[in-house]
Amino acid sequence: MKWIDAGLAVALSDGQALSISAGRRMIAVARSGDEYFAIEDICTHDGAELTGGAIEGTEIICPRHGARFCLRTGEALSPPAYEPVRVFATKIEDGHLWVHAD
Repeated sequence: MKWIDAGLAVALSDGQALSISAGRRMIAVARSGDEYFAIEDICTHDGAELTGGAIEGTEIICPRHGARFCLRTGEALSPPAYEPVRVFATKIEDGHLWVHAD
């Protein structure tokens, strides 16, 4: 497992998500208030990217069909998605946001 530098933490605005590459996997990095989250950037309903979807509190909403996922646990919170997405640890170090990916 390794830590990936996702860039300056202050560059990610509240309510914003962006996608970073972790090998063959894409990870959605999101900010809600003072919290930073990292989840697999794929809707388990149809494989669409979750980045670009709205963030409401600690939930991200798939921009295609409206499925909601918990940014803390990856749990699918509403249809049409029923399977969770993977979550990754984050940390802020020297002003950078780091994601623990394997």
